[in-house]
Amino acid sequence: MRPRTFLWALAFLTIFVWLTSRANWSVRSLAAPLFRTGLMWTEPNSVHGAGFTMDEQNNIDIYKTARQATVFITSTAVRRDFFFQPVATQSLGSGFLVNDAGFILTNFHVISGSSRLQVTLSDQSQYYATALDTDRSDDLALIRITPKRKLPFLRLGDSDRLEVGQKVLAIGNPFGLEGTLTVGVVSSIGREIDSENQQHLQGMIQTDAAINGGNSGGPLLDSSGSVIGIDTAILGQTNIGIGFALPINRAKVLLSDYQAGRVTERPRVGVSTEYVAGDLADALGLPVRGGLLVQGVVRGSSEDRAGVRGAREVVDIGNVELGVGGDLITAIDGKPVQRQDALVQALSQKHVGDTVMLTIFRNGRSITLPVKLLRPPADIS
Repeated sequence: MRPRTFLWALAFLTIFVWLTSRANWSVRSLAAPLFRTGLMWTEPNSVHGAGFTMDEQNNIDIYKTARQATVFITSTAVRRDFFFQPVATQSLGSGFLVNDAGFILTNFHVISGSSRLQVTLSDQSQYYATALDTDRSDDLALIRITPKRKLPFLRLGDSDRLEVGQKVLAIGNPFGLEGTLTVGVVSSIGREIDSENQQHLQGMIQTDAAINGGNSGGPLLDSSGSVIGIDTAILGQTNIGIGFALPINRAKVLLSDYQAGRVTERPRVGVSTEYVAGDLADALGLPVRGGLLVQGVVRGSSEDRAGVRGAREVVDIGNVELGVGGDLITAIDGKPVQRQDALVQALSQKHVGDTVMLTIFRNGRSITLPVKLLRPPADIS
């Protein structure tokens, strides 16, 4: 090779190597921050991403506390199969601790027919339970476990102060899924339903917080974490946004009776009523402040014995048929009637043998009628 040719080749190779190294250095220099940080995507600022709204934080705080006091109940019953052989069957439910000594409230239908009750706490410790008292008319049961330590428990609120639209939270074990939280509102109050054990339940809380099989007996909580109801029933076989809870003030009576050593014997409402007030009451010739217009009276009930009168005729008001001509209950024990479940609430605090004073508007004037509360006849039990 000629010297000049060799020099040109060497110069060309030197320039090529220099340009290649500069290009690689530039690419590495630009990519270096990316490789150093490892950021291959974008994400929210970590400070804002970790925050919760006040309502979310409220839900979280209530769950963390109430979850520890909500229990999982397994009820074992022995039944006979087609060949009359004993077969053990299990049903699942919920409950909640009302004190640190192991007393638990649940539904009667959760423990009905049970030969063995097993309670599982949130820490997965298990205990056998004993039934202490029941109130079938309200589908209530009080059971107890014997722990070796003090247990967390829930405060009982005031279900008489509930308002439609307020937030509620349900905790339970639907389909065996322990510690499930659902959130909703009070959809209505004073509902009447038929429970799983074929009892007619009055004055129930309706909620859209999801309730399913296994939720029965669990707590319905308000936004302060206090129990205002006991999840009891749903409409149909699965949740469709219509669930029912027994007002907690009804359970307080059972607890008081047990503590006082009394047998729980509850009176029942022996009349069907419709709440009327305002323009509707005025149009019917009734006081505008309103009250419970008696539609019918159960024969042999306390109200029947006291002389409460039901409707004499039925009229059509819009799309609704309403019985008129009967008594209008304007006050109960001196307290004005302001809601549909007022009579149910009043009787829930009474016992068989007590007397309730009904203020009644009849034939254009008010009278006070004492009603001695008797044992309910079979058709309203």
